[in-house]
Amino acid sequence: MTRWLGWLAVLALVAGLAMGFGYAPKDAVQGNVQRIFYLHVPLIITAYLAFVIVFLASMAYLWRRSPAADRLAQASAETGVVFTGLAIMAGSVWGKPTWGTWWTWDARLTSTAVLFLIYVGYLLLRGMVEDREQGARYAAVVGIIGALNIPIVHFSVSWWRTLHQPSTLLGPGPAPIGPPMRAAWVVNQIAFILLYAYFVTKGARLRRLEEETHA
Repeated sequence: MTRWLGWLAVLALVAGLAMGFGYAPKDAVQGNVQRIFYLHVPLIITAYLAFVIVFLASMAYLWRRSPAADRLAQASAETGVVFTGLAIMAGSVWGKPTWGTWWTWDARLTSTAVLFLIYVGYLLLRGMVEDREQGARYAAVVGIIGALNIPIVHFSVSWWRTLHQPSTLLGPGPAPIGPPMRAAWVVNQIAFILLYAYFVTKGARLRRLEEETHA
């Protein structure tokens, strides 16, 4: 099943990128650089999902001490860190021609960087503590606390005056994009969620095999 999930993710990515860079029209204001939207936004939304799963799996682990929940939390955190890092990179590429700089200490960018570092710390903590169960407990606490930063990241553009534009899709008002752009985003969003599911399934499975080997 994992293999089929991987192939489905690849096909969806190809279709999504074709729609984003071929089917969707050029933005009237930003031009072709706006097409990074079809990578940047699905990446960060999927990262949100990943860290929410870390939060829920960490809660389940602390409650039930379920090894499966711990494996899910770790695999989801790893994927979330990768997706957040890629989202920051894509945002920088988008920001350079739009803002004239690769990076600025804007509220959205800074809070996203903090989110990234929290979960990098989560992963480092797991490797630093020799006792596996103790490390899992400590990491679960970090995973729960770290997820509280997600609303700060998302609503930072509404709570503070920032250089970053308001949320295009998950904001309080109507989305300022037309149907072709929205369709391209939907396909890319599905593709990145499928890719996330593949990485998490694969990662959790590898972790289970590792635990069985060392048992």
